[in-house]
Amino acid sequence: MKIVTYNVNGIKARLPRLLEYLTEQQPDIVCLQELKTTDETFPEREIRDIGYGGVWHGQKGFNGVAVLARGADPVERHRGLGGDPEDEQSRYLEAEVDGLVVASIYLPNGNPRPGPKFDYKLRWMERLANHARALLVEEKPVVLAGDYNVIPNDDDAYSVRALAEDALMQPESRAAYRRLLAQGWTDALRTRHPRGAVWTFWDYQAQAWARDAGFRIDHLLLSPQAADRMLGAGVDKEYRGRDKASDHAPTWVRLR
Repeated sequence: MKIVTYNVNGIKARLPRLLEYLTEQQPDIVCLQELKTTDETFPEREIRDIGYGGVWHGQKGFNGVAVLARGADPVERHRGLGGDPEDEQSRYLEAEVDGLVVASIYLPNGNPRPGPKFDYKLRWMERLANHARALLVEEKPVVLAGDYNVIPNDDDAYSVRALAEDALMQPESRAAYRRLLAQGWTDALRTRHPRGAVWTFWDYQAQAWARDAGFRIDHLLLSPQAADRMLGAGVDKEYRGRDKASDHAPTWVRLR
């Protein structure tokens, strides 16, 4: 079973690339982020036409997450992240597919910092940790997949100096990510590539793709029951180089 996290950076603009990826790679489950569209305008028909069912949680012009499954309709479990009734941003969607629980996560960026956006990021990460802890109690195979907007280690970025002031690399962001892992989650990509230098994102600016000046912010965290079934993890990097591609590459884990 191939499970993918893929920030599409606007599903309408990237729909040809998404359909291309689904057709060529045929992943079993795909967690999408940054849809930038409403529930009503989500391209359900086009996605169903190539054999995928889905659930989605959209927002006009911003955010938005979805879970797709090949030949199946995911069963929605949670829409939105609890802990803040005033938070209306579409950043979390949890579903079940054939006994596997998957969540599509679009964690706040946090820039500029310091300021309210960074404070919101840290509060959101605390809420995620609280929910993740409850998921572990269920003792099910779970994959928390998404754009975490956190660069966990120095070797997860092309240049520490260039990103030193970015919210993605701040000690508070990294500490929150480590606290999440300490609950018992396995960072799939890091486990398979312990020396780092595996990127999932390349900015559109400053010829980042041409220079391979990327960093790793797309993560798949596995519960112990899912980690026991892990066969491999990687990045389908070449899709970032295609015409009018997202600035993220599809990132995946394979489970038995």
